[in-house]
Amino acid sequence: MFGGKIRGTYGNGTYGPRLEEVTVRESSSTNKIVVVPIEGIISGEAVQSGEFSMVSLVKEELKRAKEDDQVRAVILKVNSPGGEVLASDEIAKAITEFQEGQGGKPVIVSMGSLAASGGYYVSAPCSWIVANELTITGSIGVIMHGLNYRGLLDKIGVRPEVFKSGKYKDMLSGTKSPEETSPEEREMVQALIDETFGKFKNVVADGRHAAYQNNKGQMDRGKPLDADWESLADGRILSGKDAYKHGFVDELGDFDTAVDRAKKLSHISKAELIQYQQIFDLSNLLHLFGESNAKSVKVELGVDLPKLHAGYLYFLSPTYLQ
Repeated sequence: MFGGKIRGTYGNGTYGPRLEEVTVRESSSTNKIVVVPIEGIISGEAVQSGEFSMVSLVKEELKRAKEDDQVRAVILKVNSPGGEVLASDEIAKAITEFQEGQGGKPVIVSMGSLAASGGYYVSAPCSWIVANELTITGSIGVIMHGLNYRGLLDKIGVRPEVFKSGKYKDMLSGTKSPEETSPEEREMVQALIDETFGKFKNVVADGRHAAYQNNKGQMDRGKPLDADWESLADGRILSGKDAYKHGFVDELGDFDTAVDRAKKLSHISKAELIQYQQIFDLSNLLHLFGESNAKSVKVELGVDLPKLHAGYLYFLSPTYLQ
């Protein structure tokens, strides 16, 4: 967590998050580099401590960074095992749009301890990726998680009764015995996973190729993907050192390495580091009362990780699933 002085407030909280600009590293320059954190599970749901999702927050932060002419680059600070497919894709698209067009600004990734699966998915479209040698990354793949409890129901004498409009309406139901799952159902689910996996690989290929091409004016263009990189896109995790070797990241280093790279890519020598932080005040608390039918509201310090939903597709590292 960064600390520093508050510089300004953005947004009215009606259609988007209210943010305040905080300086986390001062400089004599008027140039700014915005630090955007991607921490924990990537989800389209609002976390317990606020009313806006990670997707909404990242989009609003990028919007503010694009509107501010003094902002010259963005550092995406990733420490995540991944998360929901749709949420990861929305963030990746927002990053791509932020970098494109007139006035596009580079986004540089600083990978922390973990930037795997969806954490790598949101990193792939960025202009430059920095990882520590010991960063856990990769885990390129898709998973759908569910539980089958039919055997337990049979043991305690509970028999499910299902009425459905079509023969596939109870696909993925936890009450179906494995024998009741037809080969056609398995093929349809696998086809969905394969389609999403194909999208993941396209995001990696397109993002890394675009970064390498766009950096051709730099003395150091970064690392191109290995010709056989897809052989490593089988769900395995990679160390930062291995990811660098095969072109999944551009440079080995820490957060300060990413800061130096952001300055080089934006052609500046100095810049303040800033971060947009969400304002949580009494109006947010009253919003919770308005949305809840409960007679009391429990406020806790910290954030509960979003729960995995059966039937959802995820870009998630096995380090989280364990």
